[in-house]
Amino acid sequence: MSKPMVAIGNDHAGTALKFKVMERLSEQFDFINHGTDTEESVDYPDFVHPVAKDLESGAAHFGILICGSGNGVCMTANKHQGVRAGLAWTPEIAALTKQHNNANVLCIPARFLTESEAFAVLDAYLMTEFEGGRHQRRVDKISC
Repeated sequence: MSKPMVAIGNDHAGTALKFKVMERLSEQFDFINHGTDTEESVDYPDFVHPVAKDLESGAAHFGILICGSGNGVCMTANKHQGVRAGLAWTPEIAALTKQHNNANVLCIPARFLTESEAFAVLDAYLMTEFEGGRHQRRVDKISC
């Protein structure tokens, strides 16, 4: 049986964390790596758009984006229809972005979290289910 596919992307600030995330989750998920593999300065949108397109096409079940603050990747991903990217810097925020907003992309601010904090955010996101109900009505109103 194949593992769920995750589209992952990052800029130079997120390279080290991306590799740690991929290693940590490799038994649960397969990855489409759209991120840079170096710490040489790059433009984050070049790595975000392919992740978002994988979600739009159904090639990936969900996405993970990592940059310095998480803001740039989140803003870029949310330009795509069908993408609901949420920026999370605590496990509680990560859980809520999935539980209430059905986020299909988790954005992580690499420069503001330790590795263990980033893993706690990731774990909270992965362990949380979308609540639906009144939240589904709101999510249905997000797309333009």
